[in-house]
Amino acid sequence: MVPALVLTAGPATRLRPLSLVRAKAALPVAGVPLIRRILGSLAAAGIADVVLNLHHLPHTLTAIVGDGSDLGLAVRYSWETPVLGSAGGPKRALPLLAGLGARDSGLGETVLIVNGDTLTNVDLRGLVEEHRQTGALVTLAVIRNADPDKYGGVTVSGDGAVTGFAKRGSREPSFLFIGVQAVEPETFATVPPGVPYETVGTLYPSLLASRPGLVRAFRTTAEFMDIGTPADYLSTALAIAGRDRSAVAAGARARIAADARIERSVLWDDVVVQEGAMLKECVVTDGVVVPADTSWHGVTLRVPTGEMATGERVIEGVAVCPL
Repeated sequence: MVPALVLTAGPATRLRPLSLVRAKAALPVAGVPLIRRILGSLAAAGIADVVLNLHHLPHTLTAIVGDGSDLGLAVRYSWETPVLGSAGGPKRALPLLAGLGARDSGLGETVLIVNGDTLTNVDLRGLVEEHRQTGALVTLAVIRNADPDKYGGVTVSGDGAVTGFAKRGSREPSFLFIGVQAVEPETFATVPPGVPYETVGTLYPSLLASRPGLVRAFRTTAEFMDIGTPADYLSTALAIAGRDRSAVAAGARARIAADARIERSVLWDDVVVQEGAMLKECVVTDGVVVPADTSWHGVTLRVPTGEMATGERVIEGVAVCPL
């Protein structure tokens, strides 16, 4: 299989305050960090070499991924200052990706680019095979866009060519990009090095105009689970925990009083829930002490250090924000 780049550099502003504690891809999902779930799916598809791009809270990712050897992968890192975006990041990582690709199928061949904030069971081998058969520069994995009021979409012709991008709220029929794409390195030839640059906003519309038919869609019915906001995160984590018998609701070294009540909530590492406390539909981040005899519903709780998120306030010594 081809090498993969997982995009994990972004600041994840929509996910605040959770992303003030960990990089988005480091968030635990039913006891397993999101990035390790993504890397596990890549390894299962036969991918051996992966690059992660880093910028925001990079230590929270490197500490749980390392060199990837325990997952059967060789993981390397592409560092960004400033964060370079969905096109600028791959441009920076290309030398690393080309070197990895040489081990499999020749220098400069197809690369998978995977968003570090979504979970999907898309057929990666099928995506790469169709991408190569069509001779595309870019092939985006897409599903039917069932919620255009929440997500912008990809417009696609009958033969699978991408024709444009619909804004959120558009009534134009569209597909939803699920965060996995196969690309050729020449896709990024016009991207200026070291400059923030985006794919959907700038690069891909330019390719649609100059090289029509070479940006294509891989239409699938694969699962798609989003972690864009704290509410999305909680919903996804609970959904996976509900179907995974090995999932855990609390992180490492959590201490929960015998009379505490916890319902549909996610606890990260080193959390202490004191006597008589109640949590319902909450996310409790690393190191938080939930005070005794307090009740919390539909909020995030974190240690109040550093920058505060919009809507966050300190109550009982804990930074609290509505989901």
